[in-house]
Amino acid sequence: MYDLIIRNGRIVDGSGLPAYNADVAVTDGRIARIGRVEGEARRVIDAAGRVVTPGFIDPHTHFDAQLLWDGYAKPALSHGVTTIVPGNCSLSLAPLKAKHRMKLVGMFNQIEEMPYKAFEDGVEWNWETFEEYVARIGKDLAINVAPLVGHSLLRLWVMEEASMQRTATDEEIGAMQDLLRRCLDAGAVGLSTSFVDMDETLQPVPSRYADTRELDALSATLADYGRVLQIVPEFYDPDLTIARIDQLAELSLKHGIPTTFSPLFVNGDNAAGVERVMARVDEQFARGARVWPQVQTRPIDISFSFAVPSLLFIRFPSWYRVMRFGTHDDIVAAFRDPEQRKALVAEAASLSPLWPRLVLRQVGSEANQSLVGKTLAQIAELRQTTPIDAMIDISLEEDLDAHFLAADMGHNDDARVSALLRHPRVHIGASDGGAHILSFSTYGDTGFLFSHFVRDLGAIGLEAAVKKITSDTASIWGIPERGLLQKGYVADIAIFDPETIDRGAEYYVQDVPGDGSRYVRDSIGVDTVIVGGEVAWTAGDGYLPAHRGAILPGATVGASA
Repeated sequence: MYDLIIRNGRIVDGSGLPAYNADVAVTDGRIARIGRVEGEARRVIDAAGRVVTPGFIDPHTHFDAQLLWDGYAKPALSHGVTTIVPGNCSLSLAPLKAKHRMKLVGMFNQIEEMPYKAFEDGVEWNWETFEEYVARIGKDLAINVAPLVGHSLLRLWVMEEASMQRTATDEEIGAMQDLLRRCLDAGAVGLSTSFVDMDETLQPVPSRYADTRELDALSATLADYGRVLQIVPEFYDPDLTIARIDQLAELSLKHGIPTTFSPLFVNGDNAAGVERVMARVDEQFARGARVWPQVQTRPIDISFSFAVPSLLFIRFPSWYRVMRFGTHDDIVAAFRDPEQRKALVAEAASLSPLWPRLVLRQVGSEANQSLVGKTLAQIAELRQTTPIDAMIDISLEEDLDAHFLAADMGHNDDARVSALLRHPRVHIGASDGGAHILSFSTYGDTGFLFSHFVRDLGAIGLEAAVKKITSDTASIWGIPERGLLQKGYVADIAIFDPETIDRGAEYYVQDVPGDGSRYVRDSIGVDTVIVGGEVAWTAGDGYLPAHRGAILPGATVGASA
């Protein structure tokens, strides 16, 4: 008897080959048979009218902290994602000495907008090493985790305060290599670094103080394990991004490692730059290098209130000072003080194109309920004031607990994004799931891929789209026995309706420790998600008791360990 049979589904196996109708049988967490399956099973799922695919793999997330209290990495699992890669942007939660915990929390707060309160109330700091962290999150996993180790964490562990001041000595580089080996032995899928991020004091994160010797040495260690190097380049500048592509290519060629960079954004302002970036990627692949770009499919939504810092305003000095370093009362006082308010309004003038699209989405008072759903421009007209003043006034009236939404900001250029999605060297990432939990609406890349680019535009075929987020990603990142519906492979499976799948509407979730709230997009059209042969989520029942998630690619011993 099989453990599970999925009957009557349309199989899109992740290889890119044409879909076909078949059953899938699962035993002991692995695919036992694909085809016409006779016999019985402990559980049978009728997938008639549905597509059956490998579980999706998301290579750019920041679920590092959330996994400590949520082994499902909500809402990732509900979107068909069965494997996530946290630890991006040079930041992981290990290895981390106890004395550096608040420094790391500050960096996560600045870069990924994770509230201090969430760490304070949701994190029990009972690890230091990467091995201990992996053991800690591995206890109740319902989703697979392929963790990166952050370069900034290696520097902070070895060099301490000097990691944020200077390049490393040869001895310190050697110590970082030894530490990286321990992390790779414990199951790290690779190393992440960043060339752009700033810490909570607006100083470069530790990884940005590394020189080429250091990155070369760490890449040599990655080569012993065949693991990946991920970077965040200066994505705002095509010339600097191209320089990083060249640097990655040399590391890839010298050490024989896969490399990847994220994000590669597309909008009307940088179309020519993106074409130049991709031309250089093609040139480097022709030389034999592996430099894989990551592209995000969905437009960005930003939700915010002034109760917490927002990236939307953080680039303005006056806003930054009051929002980052001020208390609740300080922010209220600044909004009420005529001189400070004048400076704040003047600095935000460049955001004026946003006002017709920025919507008041939630308030607590009855007096302002009639304004919910209206744009700031509309509210300003009703109140005979300016949009920025209307936003500040409503925030004061709501004791800063007024929530605003800017949907579909910087909407992607469909034609150019479509071309990128069809490009054989592009894979889909940059979801940032687990980060920006109080501002960006997270998740929806996979649903938007199938609804917008596959179903609505016909820009990429269903089989090719599935391949992008399953076997392609598994191959690039060295994740074994995942990404294909194939006999003997681990049964990570997503079942969805191709006619209705979508990224979902935004809604408010009460499950962040400390603050208790975040913005996400729930899934639409995903019926069932299976991890390691165990049903972990269904559209009808939601998240089910499940513990088949694993740390991937798994603890191994490298050639030089």
